[in-house]
Amino acid sequence: MKKIELEIVALSHSLAQTQNYAIVLGEVQGVRRLPIVIGGFEAQAIAVALEGMTPSRPMTHDLYKTTLEQFNINVKAIIINNLRDGIFFSAIVCSQNDGPDVEIDSRTSDALSLAVRYSCPIYTYEFILEQAGIILEEDTEKEVQKAKNKRQSGPEKPKEKTLADLNADELEERLNAALADENYETAARIRDEMNRRQEEKED
Repeated sequence: MKKIELEIVALSHSLAQTQNYAIVLGEVQGVRRLPIVIGGFEAQAIAVALEGMTPSRPMTHDLYKTTLEQFNINVKAIIINNLRDGIFFSAIVCSQNDGPDVEIDSRTSDALSLAVRYSCPIYTYEFILEQAGIILEEDTEKEVQKAKNKRQSGPEKPKEKTLADLNADELEERLNAALADENYETAARIRDEMNRRQEEKED
């Protein structure tokens, strides 16, 4: 069965389930999008890796990656391989010491958290895109593409109003404090504000 490569294009609040988030995957060679609802912890784990943040203590997926590396196990790809009753199923494709590939059953959110840490490809199959894939409206697609280009991968929450009033040194202090407290959602919002100011300077 032919595999279709996907990439992460956005991470935001789920409109259907307010307590969760939605990660949007897009065809590398196509226009369809695959939205997947994930939990807050998993969204945070993905956002931290996409933002290049370094937590003060290893998160669960960082620990898993370090453990695999100690045993010379490499994650080569993840495959979203089934969809049943609205639930996505995935496999982590890995090998030890360049041996034969082994597929390990995984929750899709965990597989995606490892994919961003290993920078490995993400695949799915045509029947899954036929069942759950969507083509976004033009305006929505532009917003998704803008988020992807800016790598604003943290959950999209309104920015704290006080951030705009802080100077650069104060923002840096807030960012370091948030990372030290392992408050990655706040850290992501602070990073967004810092990136916005940097973009204004470049313009």
